[in-house]
Amino acid sequence: MDRALRSRKSLTSLLTAAILIFGSTAAAAEPAAPAEPAQLPAPDAPSGTPSYLADIGRYFTAPFRWDRRDWAWCGGAVLAIGLAHRYDRQVRTHFFGAGPTQNVNSEDTKDAVPTAAVFGGTWAFALLMRDHDGYREGWAMAEAAALSGVTVYALKFATGRQTPEQTTSPNEWFRSGTSFPSFHSTEAFAVGTVLAESGNDDYRFLRRLLGYGLGIATSYERLKHNAHWLSDTVAGAALGISSAHFAMDRRYATDDASHLALVPIAGGAMLTYSVSMP
Repeated sequence: MDRALRSRKSLTSLLTAAILIFGSTAAAAEPAAPAEPAQLPAPDAPSGTPSYLADIGRYFTAPFRWDRRDWAWCGGAVLAIGLAHRYDRQVRTHFFGAGPTQNVNSEDTKDAVPTAAVFGGTWAFALLMRDHDGYREGWAMAEAAALSGVTVYALKFATGRQTPEQTTSPNEWFRSGTSFPSFHSTEAFAVGTVLAESGNDDYRFLRRLLGYGLGIATSYERLKHNAHWLSDTVAGAALGISSAHFAMDRRYATDDASHLALVPIAGGAMLTYSVSMP
């Protein structure tokens, strides 16, 4: 009876945490409004893009604007996390056996290097080539990483799940752990998705191979280093991908509610900020 009760509690905890992930991300819920002909957005500086404060507000309130497609995406992701949870113990056993582990190096810094390299390389190329598209891609990466990172640490604090190094059971929630979701996986997929889906289509296959490969490889390393459960990395992937799409929607499209714009006037241009009132 006690085992059944613990099982129900762990499943409830997992589903609650998964729903919280999508309660704080946008998935594809930010439709792009067509740009107005009179507005000329600045291509290479944040002053020509929507306000970051407005972005934060819209990011954490996005579920209020979701449609059926967005909720279907959310439901599918929750199911994927639940399925991954079903195999948490088997994956850990594959890498480290069924018994407890001690003094395992989780390689936190090493596993963060590829993501940092992609982010830094994007900015270095943009600055070196003075590439406006590169600037915009870099800002999208930064915003996706920052927003998803804040969400990750809020969820870690709320769920308190113990890591596979701390326990052999994947159902130890609301304790002293920081396992759910994986920060490294989240950031890798946030940066990698922007890399994969930005730019023109000439190198789309290569971009997607590198971008999503970054997320998958980082998640694999976190499992191999006993730092996370499988469901931690799947949750991180969902959070990173949805945050990246939110940031790209904001960086590459004019928002329908508010935006900054450069408006041509006689003898120059004027910076304006407009808000659509209900």
